[in-house]
Amino acid sequence: QVQLVESGGGLVQAGGSLRLSCAASGLTFSTFFGGWFRQAPGKEREVVAAHHWLASNIYYADSVKGRFTISRDTVKNTVYLQMNSLKPEDTAVYYCAAARKATTKNDEYDYWGQGTQVTVSS
Repeated sequence: QVQLVESGGGLVQAGGSLRLSCAASGLTFSTFFGGWFRQAPGKEREVVAAHHWLASNIYYADSVKGRFTISRDTVKNTVYLQMNSLKPEDTAVYYCAAARKATTKNDEYDYWGQGTQVTVSS
């Protein structure tokens, strides 16, 4: 059974940082394409970053480029999203996901975590 479990969300002031973790079981991250998504209240789920474990190039949404960074731990089968210089508009539920092909479209992802809330106060 595949499980993706996110952690690390919370409340932070604008300008602060958080690191989200996504631990996988039942699948090997290195064989999938991974994504981080977020969904703010009243808005559609949007991609934040997407990557293949074995590739060096990573996609970042323009809204987070230069502030968010993906890192990966092969031994722990875990992917991280380091979020710096957070803004109130970053407030959302953040999800990690895994897909069998390279994509940034959320309906093409096969597995999803339960989400973790990130709230940035002004």
